[in-house]
Amino acid sequence: MSDLLLLGLIGGLTLLLLLTLLAFAGYSGLLAGVAVSAGSPPIRNVTVAYKFHMGPYGETGRLFTESCSISPKLRSIAVYYDNPHMVPPDKCRCAVGSILSEGEESPSPELIDLYQKFGFKVFSFPAPSHVVTATFPYTTILSIWLATRRVHPALDTYIKARKLCAYPRLEIYQEDQIHFMCPLARQGDFYVPEVKETEWKWRGLAEASDTQVDGTGADTMSDTSSVSLEVSPGSRETSVATLSPGASSRGWDDGDTRSEHSYSESGASGSSFEELDLEGEGPLGESRLNPETEPLGTTKWPWEPSAPAKGKE
Repeated sequence: MSDLLLLGLIGGLTLLLLLTLLAFAGYSGLLAGVAVSAGSPPIRNVTVAYKFHMGPYGETGRLFTESCSISPKLRSIAVYYDNPHMVPPDKCRCAVGSILSEGEESPSPELIDLYQKFGFKVFSFPAPSHVVTATFPYTTILSIWLATRRVHPALDTYIKARKLCAYPRLEIYQEDQIHFMCPLARQGDFYVPEVKETEWKWRGLAEASDTQVDGTGADTMSDTSSVSLEVSPGSRETSVATLSPGASSRGWDDGDTRSEHSYSESGASGSSFEELDLEGEGPLGESRLNPETEPLGTTKWPWEPSAPAKGKE
């Protein structure tokens, strides 16, 4: 009788543990729906303190921790420039840091000096007129793991289905939500200087390799080269309207800011921005644009991670 009672107790505790784990997963967002849409950005123009990282995205956790430890109350932000499914882990580039100010507000000189003291750089991102965006609950550490595995595939599907040019990919950790944002305009303005420097470096290596011709006169460059040939981000003055979706240029001064390995690899011509569903309210409570009520003068765009520990923001 005592053995049956012990087995029953063990079974009950095991069931209770499983129910607790399921409840924790549900609270973390396991059952949360992922709604992807195009419309207003979740943030306005921001000034950020960041550190550039080139390597596996899984190694960025220390950067989140470092930026949060300097000022825990600030929102964290990350910008991912390369698709980890297409680019070797050691060549994936991102910028991770904290949002110092938003909108017309300017960051305090003391705050800037504090971050610069720890090796962070300061850069400003604009507020694009239209973005592809999604949100996910941010309630526990597990929320981060779930978000990266559920939201990114949903974004990929949405962008590919509509043949949009939406890149790079931003994550903003704001209160109890993670905002994902892919700009549909002014993409070049989201590239920090280090990204352009790597593009110039890779372009130089590629050109040097192009000059090496074998005995038969054939180009020695091959598809299996270890050099990652990426189209560089483009200047901050380049508008989306001047970009060529079908171009395969390797230089950022040639117009096309997209890389075949970037998050914009699914972008293509042929999809009009008016075809997107822009109705409803944006994340900031602003009305998303309705194609039929779009204000005059609005530009038509013809086409288009470890994270911070919860509680440290």
